[in-house]
Amino acid sequence: MNNDLINDAQALLGGCVESSGTTRRLALQAALGVGYAAAAAPIMAQTAIKTPSTGLVSGEVTIDVNGFKMPAYRCAPAGKTGLPVVLVISEIFGVHEYIADVARRLAQAGYMAIAPELFVRQGDPNEYGELAKLQSEIIAKVPDAQVMGDLDACVAWAAANGGNTDKLAITGFCWGGRITWLYAAHQPKLKAGVAWYGRLVGNTTAQTPAHPLALAGQLKAPVLGLYGAADTGIPLDTVDKMKAELAQGPAAAKASEFVVYPDAPHAFHADYRSSYRKGPAEDGWQRLLAWLKRNGVA
Repeated sequence: MNNDLINDAQALLGGCVESSGTTRRLALQAALGVGYAAAAAPIMAQTAIKTPSTGLVSGEVTIDVNGFKMPAYRCAPAGKTGLPVVLVISEIFGVHEYIADVARRLAQAGYMAIAPELFVRQGDPNEYGELAKLQSEIIAKVPDAQVMGDLDACVAWAAANGGNTDKLAITGFCWGGRITWLYAAHQPKLKAGVAWYGRLVGNTTAQTPAHPLALAGQLKAPVLGLYGAADTGIPLDTVDKMKAELAQGPAAAKASEFVVYPDAPHAFHADYRSSYRKGPAEDGWQRLLAWLKRNGVA
């Protein structure tokens, strides 16, 4: 079983997964705009953070990827250009209200945030009420190479639509945390990455031929890893192995850092889940903003 699925299943303990996404889908469509649906995500165990859209331009955009029209949620300060750009990469549940709110938080901090629908060719996570089916029928079929190309297209779109891609960063959660590490090894324009509890090792497949540990020596931008010591899906020894590999790598790898929160479980930043931990989530967010500025993305 894929570790992203294990991690998210563990984070759902104490909650549940909706068997029908209709009600949540409608609520999120209203919140995000037409075309945005709910993910196969747990019912909110706590009140989610709601970031105001005052002074922002936000909503769905279409990004061309070699002729394929990929939807993405874009949020940025209204009326401004030359904005630093942050790619926001979702969990396995896709772009839903939590991810959109993360984008709004970044936009309120002065960034153009883009959250692409990276699973759209394989299917809609909203259609799946069972994690196992979501994993096997969508997530396992998404090639890393496809994701890298989609993110490159987001960068090109940002450059043509008011973004300054000389100031480019990426952040992601769980599945998106792993992608953050991969993109830091792929994109030479990247200045910084922030990976929230993304797995570092795993089985290699045709779709996932390499994992972050194997790519540590290829990092082109420093990554801040935010992890929880109580995350039973990501053993701390894999963090230690990654630190060792980074220490032997190029300058960007050596400049990477980890913060491990002692009592935090997987998905501690996900404020719509019972796994949410306010202290680590807020501290991690402030570290994210400081990391971007420290690495010239401001």
